[in-house]
Amino acid sequence: MRVMIFSTTTGYQLRSFGEAAERLGVDLAFATNRCKGLDDPWRDHAVPVRFHEEEASVRAVVDAAALRPVHGMIAVGDRPVRVAALAAQALGLPGNPPDAAAASANKTRARERFAAAGLPVPWFVELAHGDGHAGHVSFPAVVKPPGLSGSRGVIRVNDPAELDAAITRVRALLARKDVSALGSGPDTLLIEGYIDGPEFAIEGVLTGGRFQAFAIFDKPDPLDGPFFEETIYATPSSLPADAQANVITEVERAARALGLAHGSVHAECRVARDGIYILEVAARPIGGLCSRVLRFARPGGGALASLEEVLLRHATGEDVRAFARESCAAAVMMIPIPKRGILKRVEGVDAARQVPGIEDLHITAKPDQLLERLPEAGSYLGFIFARATTPAEAVAALRAAHGRLAFVIDTPIPVRAL
Repeated sequence: MRVMIFSTTTGYQLRSFGEAAERLGVDLAFATNRCKGLDDPWRDHAVPVRFHEEEASVRAVVDAAALRPVHGMIAVGDRPVRVAALAAQALGLPGNPPDAAAASANKTRARERFAAAGLPVPWFVELAHGDGHAGHVSFPAVVKPPGLSGSRGVIRVNDPAELDAAITRVRALLARKDVSALGSGPDTLLIEGYIDGPEFAIEGVLTGGRFQAFAIFDKPDPLDGPFFEETIYATPSSLPADAQANVITEVERAARALGLAHGSVHAECRVARDGIYILEVAARPIGGLCSRVLRFARPGGGALASLEEVLLRHATGEDVRAFARESCAAAVMMIPIPKRGILKRVEGVDAARQVPGIEDLHITAKPDQLLERLPEAGSYLGFIFARATTPAEAVAALRAAHGRLAFVIDTPIPVRAL
């Protein structure tokens, strides 16, 4: 069996998929935005695609599949989801309708579909490219770019002055070359009402339109703005069982409203006094290295399976309903960036790894890399993983380990254009 992974060339999860595929005996094929002018620079035999050049990209995938048949598709990240859907459609493989995949990666289009389906949504308005003001806005509100993920460019505003400043700041972010290269579209903005309530993340898969939840993650740190830096995910959730069931039901309703049908799902929601508000239903798995927080008991026992293994099984048509998350609690910290600057080194890593309950720690930022904080940041310093008897113990272990780390960050030297 062969599964094609659609991803950018910098996707964190590609190595995890490779390890899972080797265990399963599944052959991986890749479709990435690598330079097609070079002869396989990553030595992964990837099909070179451009996610904004859909017709040519699909044709390249179909041609490659004619030589090496593909039996399933997985999109990693938001950018590849529509091209992956188009390629699956062209090859007659299970997947999502292309327009549904595109809507899942655009916050404004998603809000429109949620509202049309009768799901709770905050008021929202689209501020088109070149528009100088948003018209009537009630506060507090949130400004966000429709096409970016990970809270990038998301700012809470509490008055007209903050709104104007946020619009200017987010448009400046979208105008940067490194951001425009992500294919997030023009500087059209979404402005919507702020939803007061705790936030949760949900991981699972769709099979024929039916949603199977793998985990609900609590986000124990308050996310009330002005920026929304996600730091800790912990599971199992502290929500009561009936509330968890309601969250899962709403995620399935939202996926149906988008038109999604088959494949990975990463969803976000807020539980407010007046209902459950779905923030997004992305047609892809959880990002970064965060997937390592999930492990699954296999039917019949044996070694625990990774999320990537379960997704590969699902992509090849296997029924994965019998896979259930392990019984112990688990949590991951996306190490926040304390200040803007040039990373020189991280101290205390060995001491942090010695904290009881800490399973692993990865510093993914590189020495001499420019670090930015939200709302401009597009990455984290790294990831810390913990397992314990209860979620509270796992979260406490993460905080203790983080407390042993010291980040040496130099102030960048300003450069003036001549």
